[in-house]
Amino acid sequence: MLCRGTFQAGNVAIGDHNQCSKRFFNSVSIGYRKSFVSSCSVGARSGPVLAVATNETTKSKQMAYEPSLADRLRLGTMSEDGMSYKEKFIVRCYEVGINKTVTVETIANLLQEVGCNHAQSVGFSTDGFATTHSMRKLHLIWVTARMYIEIYKYPAWSDVVEIETWCQSEGRIGTRRDWILKDCATGEVIGRATSKWLMMNQDTRRLQKVTDEVRDELELYFPKELRLAFPEENNGSLKKIAKLEDPAEYSKLGMAPRRADLDMNQHVNNVTYIGWVLESIPQEIIDTHELETITIDYRRECQQDDVVDSLTSVEPIEDADALESHGANGSATAQKDVNKSFLHLLRLSSDGLEINRCRTEWRKKSARI
Repeated sequence: MLCRGTFQAGNVAIGDHNQCSKRFFNSVSIGYRKSFVSSCSVGARSGPVLAVATNETTKSKQMAYEPSLADRLRLGTMSEDGMSYKEKFIVRCYEVGINKTVTVETIANLLQEVGCNHAQSVGFSTDGFATTHSMRKLHLIWVTARMYIEIYKYPAWSDVVEIETWCQSEGRIGTRRDWILKDCATGEVIGRATSKWLMMNQDTRRLQKVTDEVRDELELYFPKELRLAFPEENNGSLKKIAKLEDPAEYSKLGMAPRRADLDMNQHVNNVTYIGWVLESIPQEIIDTHELETITIDYRRECQQDDVVDSLTSVEPIEDADALESHGANGSATAQKDVNKSFLHLLRLSSDGLEINRCRTEWRKKSARI
């Protein structure tokens, strides 16, 4: 989780996209995801450093981190100041849905992937948890509290997407991670995302404040000045999600997690919840619209034996002025023709306890050649 610099919607291409294309096509295909070996990445290079807090002092000592084979093969690099991380991905055929473009679940998975790769690239845990030395010592892990994704254009099969990510402090109880997604061929920003993460004790499953020891490790890689993927005032990522009232207009009942839905922390993966939410969207919306924004608040863990209900209702809009601002969603680059928004609730079938609540906005599908 890690970087900074003010994002401006009117000047979104971070660096020359021609350089992006040049760097990409100077690579050699080896036939699987992260399947290009950069002409300058296979040779000897110095690795990043890992901050390790000692018991004797709050200062950190530096320990060399040797890049793994995966580090050298993936198309990911740290920024020059070490405060952000960029990685390129080729859209695979199995990541494309009924619209002949990637699904929002694919995008969420890529965000998760680049975030974990960022953490590993600075020497944090290589077991997939992105934990620091002190966190592992204290049996602490990260859990998602909120995710907000805004998509302006969906990539298609064989498109190359570059994702930049960085992490920074979010008060005393957590951190935030932001992302910017670009079409590598054109430099166009095609999406943005932000998230909030809390620290949990892996044994007790209770939330815990970020300790000074852990914060000292993390802040080595935090931008020195605040950088937000959504710097606009009243942007969609700040909007609270109203509670969906019973009875819901649409529902999908009795969904159960598959074994493949569980992550390394032994609970349902964050992306699975997004799929469950979309299961209760009416088919006529799926046929005529595409998802533009999704906000999801995570409130309770879901285990393998749980059974889940997905509930959806149209979000009430009080007046025409609210509808227009609702559609623009605070983004200068977002289309203004969003005309459908929904509230969602995932709950346990057994006792009705809330797992998470969600809000989605949908725009009319554009004609495709």
